[in-house]
Amino acid sequence: MSCLFGTIVWILVASTGVPLPLLQGWVMFVAVTSWFLSIVFLCVFLFGYANRIAVNWNQADFVFHGATFVFYFGAFLLQAATTSLHHFPRKFNSTTQDRILSGREYNISIAASIFAFATAICYGCSTALALRRWRLNNS
Repeated sequence: MSCLFGTIVWILVASTGVPLPLLQGWVMFVAVTSWFLSIVFLCVFLFGYANRIAVNWNQADFVFHGATFVFYFGAFLLQAATTSLHHFPRKFNSTTQDRILSGREYNISIAASIFAFATAICYGCSTALALRRWRLNNS
């Protein structure tokens, strides 16, 4: 579910035209990187590489999902900050002013914020379940 929501965040942020690249660039980096690493993590288990590689996979699962939760929650905060700045004017030159986010971009940015929060919650739940599984296997 988190990969699906992460893909939606990625698409929504890209469709705004990224008017604030400093903030939304990090959101895009987190969305793309976590999507890619989640797919790699999934393929490791689907193709049986987890049985061939001597790693504590419960610990690796906990660390991966925990770090991804922290990064996605930060990305959610940055996306929400971008959304909250929609009414500030942006000066192109001394006579022309435009808003940072147009009405369409503002609506898309709201949706991206909601999906980024949902993705962070999904990764947070995965972290809690991975911690539980790790503790059960170590005791």
